[in-house]
Amino acid sequence: MHQKTSTRDRWQFSAAVLLPVVLALVITAASVLAFVVWSTNNIDQRALERQSAMAAQVIESQRETMERELTSVAVWDDAIINTRLAFNQTWVASNLGVWLHDFYGHDAVVIFDGKDDPLYVMTEGVSRTPQAMSPLAPSILPLLDRLRAIRPAPQRPGAPGTARFVSDYGIVSGEPAIMTAMTIVSDTGALTQPQGTEPVLLAVKFLDQATAKQFNRDYLFAGGSFTLVQSNDPDRAVHPILNSSGRFIAFFEWTRERPGMVMLHQTGPAMAAAFIIAAIMISLLLTQLRRSSAALEAGRRLAEHQAAHDQLTGLPNRMSFDGNLVRELANPDNETAHISLFMLDLDRFKQVNDTLGHQAGDELICAVGDRLRAIFGPNTMIARLGGDEFAVLSVNHDRPIDVMEISGRVIESIRRPFTLNRFKAHVGASIGIVMTRGIQAEPSELVRKADIALYEAKAGGRNRAVVYEEHMNELLQLQHTIEAELREALCRDDQLSVVFQPLVDQQSRKVVGAEALSRWYHPKYGQISPARFIPVAENTGLIEALGDVVLRRACELGATVPGRTIAVNISPTQLRNPRFSHQVFDILHQTGMRPLDLELEITESILLDDEHISSQNLRTFRTAGIHIALDDFGTGYSSLSYLKRYPVDRIKIDRSFVSQLSEGHVSVAITQAIVSLAHAMELEVTAEGVETEEQATILGQLGCNTLQGFLFSGGVPAQKITEIFAAPENALISRKQRRALSATANSH
Repeated sequence: MHQKTSTRDRWQFSAAVLLPVVLALVITAASVLAFVVWSTNNIDQRALERQSAMAAQVIESQRETMERELTSVAVWDDAIINTRLAFNQTWVASNLGVWLHDFYGHDAVVIFDGKDDPLYVMTEGVSRTPQAMSPLAPSILPLLDRLRAIRPAPQRPGAPGTARFVSDYGIVSGEPAIMTAMTIVSDTGALTQPQGTEPVLLAVKFLDQATAKQFNRDYLFAGGSFTLVQSNDPDRAVHPILNSSGRFIAFFEWTRERPGMVMLHQTGPAMAAAFIIAAIMISLLLTQLRRSSAALEAGRRLAEHQAAHDQLTGLPNRMSFDGNLVRELANPDNETAHISLFMLDLDRFKQVNDTLGHQAGDELICAVGDRLRAIFGPNTMIARLGGDEFAVLSVNHDRPIDVMEISGRVIESIRRPFTLNRFKAHVGASIGIVMTRGIQAEPSELVRKADIALYEAKAGGRNRAVVYEEHMNELLQLQHTIEAELREALCRDDQLSVVFQPLVDQQSRKVVGAEALSRWYHPKYGQISPARFIPVAENTGLIEALGDVVLRRACELGATVPGRTIAVNISPTQLRNPRFSHQVFDILHQTGMRPLDLELEITESILLDDEHISSQNLRTFRTAGIHIALDDFGTGYSSLSYLKRYPVDRIKIDRSFVSQLSEGHVSVAITQAIVSLAHAMELEVTAEGVETEEQATILGQLGCNTLQGFLFSGGVPAQKITEIFAAPENALISRKQRRALSATANSH
């Protein structure tokens, strides 16, 4: 029996010693694999960026080539003679219409006279009657109007004519196409025409499979094709094609090059061999460890101690704490004792870990344990429950302790800086406290109440202590109620609504856009504040459905007011979703809103997360022309490195600075620094929460571009904001003009 026990203990010891080694090797292997995968993705991403740039250049080059092709026949005396002076159907077909199709591959050609009536139509290489233009008219007539709107350049007598032309992308007969219109003029100057009455040659080239095959052949795109609906295939790259108005026309898709994946396939056998060697090493190590038995008993005692204590700090761990709490509450000697339970959580610990490293984080945890021991003494149980969470159990038989006084000492002690590897680290502490008398309490209930108090301490601003009260449990239940009611509201269309708060240009005081804000009117509870239901939506995963409602209604408005900036707040949860960019583009396509009119507002927490998917989504939005704004700037961990690393167009100064603006106040200097920083980085600045004319004046002097607040208007329904946009005093001016006015004001 002793031999069997000894053998079992030996195996247990071997496993206990071997486990850290195995974990280290596994972690090392995982790290190597993660690095290889990261490198693969990085290489593939760079290849995608190069191909996307080439696709944009190739498509634009195709449009420019089409302009040159039309010039070869539009600047020609013979073309004027056979179209304007005496229309010659046979000559026009062989030298213009059919010739452009056969020689350059144009799919449709229409010739208009000086009164913009069609003289000749060619489609699919066949001459048609002028009536055949009907299917093409909705797409090409606006282009003809744009051409006629161009003022002709003065022409000297006898000098060759200068053709005016317009070229754009559009949907023709349900297919994406390049359209080019050009006036027919004399190449010698011998034939003169009244300016503005020249015949017009208009050609259409479809972006169809034939064009895609040409791209594939000439520029080595793999499986390139044009489509109106974006593919969800991750192996397909996508380039959006927008017309001159910024409206979506089509996608050009092709199979991505993946040089990184090729590299991974080549290095895979070598990595597999390395893993096999590691497995052999582990096997040899296990054989060696099984021969060692000299320290079995010492190792067993050490393992028992480690099972009950935190290895980093030497404090009791969660298992030991739970057992001790059960024993204290079951001890008859404590029937009249005053029992206090403190649950403590460090504030800003993650930032220390991220900036100074995990070793510094471990040193900080140990130092916190030492400071807690110095305050509570050796007779009070202090435990580390895991991560940066501690628990303290105090049992006093004489009189109740002053929990707030002790908590204040703890908070003050933790607030003092920690010296970690020659760096100063600053953290805080949030404390939840529950007190009971005697042994009637249930251990799990006591811990639950302390956790609720800790949650309230964090929700109330952190770095503070809160004693549990019964109403806190009611608040927690209210959170559950709000969650259930919000789920119901998202399934209906009569509770949730979206209002729009105007964005005002500081220089001209014109309303140039609006921010979409969610509102919830509950038939039983009335108007529910966003400050109450937005955090619940964030914590329960409902924020994506709520965000989709707000974004869709904002885009429906934006489609009706082109040129106006419509801003929408998005949550970190939405941005981390790999399909979020597809959802945004689907909504834009369905509503008809231009991407360049949409502005997505993000918080600094998104930048701090440094999520690959989040940053990829941001870059995708920027590529499509969507603007990005950084909300509540100055209230978090505002860092130049984040502003330089991520694509941001605008920063929004938090209302906490704006509310304190007055002559001589420190907020003026802070706001000036923020504005100067933004303008130095070519970012625009919006100030939120403007409520007085004095604040607006100071912000104008500091150089803010846009203002927002109750001084101008609160949130209003879509119909009201549309009326505001339509008011004469808010007549639309271009973004370029606004930037020019703002730059002029800033220079003064």
